[in-house]
Amino acid sequence: MATTGTGSAQLTAVPPQPRSPAPTAPASTATLIGSVQRAVRLLETVAGHDYGAPAKQLARETGLALPTTYHLLRTLVHEGYLRRDKGLFFLGEAAARLSSGGAEQKRRSTMADTLAHWRDATGAPVYYAVYRDGEIDVVGVSDTPGNPAVEEWADFRETGHAHAIGQCLLAQLDDDARRDHLGRHPVRPVTPYTVRDDHSLLRRLERARRSQPVVERQEYALGTVCAAIPVSIGSMAAAVAISLPAHQADRLAPAARRLQAEMGHLIGSLTLSISI
Repeated sequence: MATTGTGSAQLTAVPPQPRSPAPTAPASTATLIGSVQRAVRLLETVAGHDYGAPAKQLARETGLALPTTYHLLRTLVHEGYLRRDKGLFFLGEAAARLSSGGAEQKRRSTMADTLAHWRDATGAPVYYAVYRDGEIDVVGVSDTPGNPAVEEWADFRETGHAHAIGQCLLAQLDDDARRDHLGRHPVRPVTPYTVRDDHSLLRRLERARRSQPVVERQEYALGTVCAAIPVSIGSMAAAVAISLPAHQADRLAPAARRLQAEMGHLIGSLTLSISI
């Protein structure tokens, strides 16, 4: 053992100690890319100027060096996120696409939240559909593993005569639009309970009351009953529907009434999504 000192005093040599690792950046910032942060800061600053801003002003407001500002501005213009006009910088088409995409995501999120609320309130799968460009379009469904939605085993667009959603939408159209739809998607048997011909269907649609649910029982899928409530927003026909197993048919009317009551509170949220 190595020793130091004199006489009886002996000091044990201290072995070399490992060096402390160099301090690292916090986990929350270690992987951030500075150039991306600066570019985003520039975009946000440009967005705050409705009438555009020159490079020097943008550099001053973002706290960036002027050469860095020029370099980032050229890159953002090249990629379409900014445009330059008479020395001023404005948001470009690529930024506008991001904005519209974000707005669409927000509408879809609003629709999903609204349908989920109605699903939980009624204890049944909830569907949201619109009629546009001459077709039935189911744009939203909310269900749970315990209460699954009806399987689309036959195209909803081609079988509107057989399900409550389609009948509810067709009932909101004028006679010419209904006949045009049936000319493209004629009535045909889907189950033994499906309406048999155009004449019978048109008579049923004429009797449908504007504010009352349209009910069908096993016309689209055996073992399933469905109720759809009309929603007219502007010139577009829309419908919100629920489905239940046939052995729970006694729940359909109370659930439809509950859905109507809930729609009275949140229908404004759903209108945000009708253009999806």
